[in-house]
Amino acid sequence: MSLQSPPAATAAADIPAGPGAGLPPGAELSQGGAVPPAAEEGGEEEEEEEEEGEKEKEREKVPPIPSASSAAAGGLERGAKNQFSTFSNLITTINQKKEGIGNKNSPTQHVIPNIKNVRDLPPICLDVRQKQRISIDTLPQELKAPIPPEPSLPIRTKTVKDFQDDVEKAKSSGDWKAVRDFYSTTFDSFLEINAAFKKDTNSPFNTTEDSGINAKFVNVVYDALLNTPQDVQKSVLKGIINGLLQEWKGPRTKDDLRAYCILLQNPQFSNTSTYVIYAHLLRQIAALTEADHHFLVHWSKKISQKRFKQLVDRLLQFISLRLFPAKPEEFPPMVKCTWWIPSATKVLALFNAANSLISPPIISYTEFYNSTLDHIDLMEEYHNWQCYGNSHRFSFCQYPFIISIAAKKVIIQRDSEQQMISIARQSLVDKVSRRQKPDMNMLFLNVKVRRTHLVSDSLDELSRKRTDLKKKLKVTFVGEAGLDMGGLTKEWFLLLIRQIFHPDYASSSNMNVGSYCVQEVLRINQCFGMFTYHKDSHCHWFSSFKCDNYSEFRLVGALMGLAVYNSITLDIRFPPCCYKKLLSPPIVPCDHNTLVGICDVTLDDLFQIMPELAHGLSELLFYEGNVEEDFYSTFQVFQEEFGVIKSYNLKPNGDKIAVTNQNRKEYVQLYVDFLLNKTIYKQFAAFYYGFHSVCASYALLLLRPEEVEILVCGSPELDMSALQRSTQYEGYQKTDLTIRYFWDVVLAFSLDLQKKLLHFATGSDRVPVGGMADLNFKISKSETSTNWLPVAHTCFNQLCLPPYKNKKELKQKLIIGISNAEGFGLE
Repeated sequence: MSLQSPPAATAAADIPAGPGAGLPPGAELSQGGAVPPAAEEGGEEEEEEEEEGEKEKEREKVPPIPSASSAAAGGLERGAKNQFSTFSNLITTINQKKEGIGNKNSPTQHVIPNIKNVRDLPPICLDVRQKQRISIDTLPQELKAPIPPEPSLPIRTKTVKDFQDDVEKAKSSGDWKAVRDFYSTTFDSFLEINAAFKKDTNSPFNTTEDSGINAKFVNVVYDALLNTPQDVQKSVLKGIINGLLQEWKGPRTKDDLRAYCILLQNPQFSNTSTYVIYAHLLRQIAALTEADHHFLVHWSKKISQKRFKQLVDRLLQFISLRLFPAKPEEFPPMVKCTWWIPSATKVLALFNAANSLISPPIISYTEFYNSTLDHIDLMEEYHNWQCYGNSHRFSFCQYPFIISIAAKKVIIQRDSEQQMISIARQSLVDKVSRRQKPDMNMLFLNVKVRRTHLVSDSLDELSRKRTDLKKKLKVTFVGEAGLDMGGLTKEWFLLLIRQIFHPDYASSSNMNVGSYCVQEVLRINQCFGMFTYHKDSHCHWFSSFKCDNYSEFRLVGALMGLAVYNSITLDIRFPPCCYKKLLSPPIVPCDHNTLVGICDVTLDDLFQIMPELAHGLSELLFYEGNVEEDFYSTFQVFQEEFGVIKSYNLKPNGDKIAVTNQNRKEYVQLYVDFLLNKTIYKQFAAFYYGFHSVCASYALLLLRPEEVEILVCGSPELDMSALQRSTQYEGYQKTDLTIRYFWDVVLAFSLDLQKKLLHFATGSDRVPVGGMADLNFKISKSETSTNWLPVAHTCFNQLCLPPYKNKKELKQKLIIGISNAEGFGLE
């Protein structure tokens, strides 16, 4: 089954004017913040003259956007929302640039804790379905409008030291007049902001490389602001209101963009009493043209990590409190400010894009997660995104970077369940229409295997039942009693993956090798030959050996897809590059001639698979001598295949083109692409189609490669304290001495021993997406002698622990058990 990408959602960069869209003049400030303007509280000026009404409407208009399409009303299920095409192009463009490049403390005052579920869709924003992308450095012709002349700036000579001296004098004397005058003057208009904080008022700073902002001065001024008297803080807010109320004519200048960049960093916007002003600031920034966003993104990536995280946290908090306000009376009614959340999300998308441009990123992509969204109707958001993708209706799914991996898993699970129900219903209808008696087994993907023929039986079953892959999986081991309530399915996956990727497991002491038939041994060896294990990187990669039939790769891909589809975590080790290729593209193209599994790869990707070779290529790039004379290499590489050395040209006539200091970067890039894309294309394409034959879903458009990896094999981040809190007991109480000894020992373990324990008890040292609680870990009392080692039932995540008499004995037996468990004791 393949899916065709639905029409792309028009991107939003324009916020609709509506009730409360603008700040009318005369908006007064209450003690500590801005009073919501009268326009948002109800129309008291209904009797105004027509001329005055027209002027008011003019003030409420957003700045003109030459290249943006007109906005239409939609809804966040609670009102109108808009999207704007040019904004999407910018963000998707930036992410394309990122693919080419390579892959804190916010003020504690007013900050709501636990807004994000920090734990790793691609760093994509609005139009996640857009396939055609352009280089970020190549803007469309219509965006290359002539730069408007910068107005002359007032002369301001105050330095950082002068300001700090004024603050110290004010603190000691109690006279804040000089400080108050500075703040009220500086924030009175965009021109004054530039006069104070521009590094050189005589220089234009019209490039993306340098914003021209004196970041140190800005930081000092904002750090001091929250410790000033209330009237000083009010004067800043009044000045910001004046700047936002300015009537804009024509495109914005770079000074205007600098002012926006500076105002966004104002710590006052962490206070909910300032949210009306903050919302209008975000609205104007979201409504800028793509060319202006282009500058803001590049300037934002120069912000320090601490300040950058504060900006992101502030935006996430704003979205969370607008969705679920602690005091609803603090905000205007939702129907009058439906554009708040879309505006904040679009501005957050700019910071996500800036973060994606840096390698390594400024902050982890998980810092953009907003766990508050875990509590909204995610499936309604998902269906709105699917059904109204080409309209102006807002959905968080257009900005998948903000949705946590836990929430994405919920979307994928429910989408999978709906597909399972649909497929089962269709099977039932087909059966009835042929006047045949319905059978419950027809509703499932029934896999019957013999333990002695596990690999061959499993792959044969998957091959025969391709049309049933989207049904609920049910596993039966021939000759064994028992119903599959989840444990057999997990055991099947665990044993099958081990035998395909680790054939030496079959020769371990708990296996009767003699019971294996020749066909099974050959099938295992054939599967193992499909992948190469790299000891340096501890991961598997696709073998480049050519073969006549790539169907086994398709079956292994389907197996991995089945695990995701049925919410099973696999003990499998592929490098991150594999998951990037699986999302290239995330939806199977209808045209079968379209290349799949091809993505931009870098030397960093090669380091994660073949670190020694990557190190050699890296040294070539930085070699200071004469590359041509010293290395004597050409654009031709050699590979051994079944004992035969074969040569390949990296480009036409590559054997005749020498590698020089000038073209060595091209050589390295072509070599990396050859190893990770070209030599394994057929193998990976079959694997790709197998995976997507089960997991074909628009939900994959929401995922980053790192998130696909977490869905497949879990997260490497362990929290044993969380495991302790969620553990269940059978035969023990959590207050029993043996249990207390156990947790004292485990919590004191090194990370390596903790991983071994998890692997011993569950079959994997990784944590499911939902965290330790999703493991359903159980400790059972074993009535055996205390001379025995602990025993694990991996298919039930169960540890059987004898009642050891003291902590020393428990620690000794536990370490022996978990360190020597490979190949025995696993059930």
